[in-house]
Amino acid sequence: MTGTQHGNDREDEALARAAVDALIGQLALAPKPGLPDPRDLTARATRRDHGALRWSARALLPGLTAMAATARRTGEPSAGLRADLGAIGRSTEHTVALTGGGHRGALWTLGLLVAAVALQPDAAPTETTALAKRIAAHPDRRAPRRPTRGSTMSARYGAAGARGEARAGFPHVRRALTTLTTSRAQGAPEPQARLDALLTVMSTLQDTELLYTAGPRGLRHVQAGARGVLEAGGTATEPGAKALTALDTDLTERTWTPRGSAALLAGALFLDARPGARG
Repeated sequence: MTGTQHGNDREDEALARAAVDALIGQLALAPKPGLPDPRDLTARATRRDHGALRWSARALLPGLTAMAATARRTGEPSAGLRADLGAIGRSTEHTVALTGGGHRGALWTLGLLVAAVALQPDAAPTETTALAKRIAAHPDRRAPRRPTRGSTMSARYGAAGARGEARAGFPHVRRALTTLTTSRAQGAPEPQARLDALLTVMSTLQDTELLYTAGPRGLRHVQAGARGVLEAGGTATEPGAKALTALDTDLTERTWTPRGSAALLAGALFLDARPGARG
């Protein structure tokens, strides 16, 4: 192996590791309304075991490394790259399933963003999401044709879903990044800034997982609850923190889980950690 090849391999793994770190950072936040809580040591039946989620997040590392390497070698957001990323993603999903599953939405989001960064390492976050949009615009001709929950809900209700979010250039990732900047500037501690970013996504995202489990009325209920926390002053304020706790209790009791918002927050945290992202 040449020195250049070794250096490229290290860069690819570093990108993938940063993406996994962002996902684990998202998992560590609490309370996330309706989502796994690291403080919940009883592993309630309505939530996945948090340790298993962290373990399966680390299982994404080889796949994300391969996505970065493939993008770097391809050098452009082509149809061939899109097909290769899809094949790597399906293989990675199988591997992650052996560790307990989870993170399918995060793999889609982080995989596209990792590939975009590998194509243009010095790009600003908005440029990276635009590049990811160009990759996602190509159809994955090798993908299985069987319908998924997301595709079924997209067809039934006209929701963008994960694919639509990517093809639009990840608007909710960009909104989350804006909220991170605003909340930090207002003096919010980092965990609260990240929770505010999550709620910003939840307040408008047409989450197909929620549509499947709760229907349109349930989705509107979740969106309104997220807006209520932000309108109360955000999670760094006492009224906002109380509203957050109430929303978490409500969604947990209903077993409504906004997984799509959590995946997009992980994407935002990945881009936020890139050099110069806050500059």
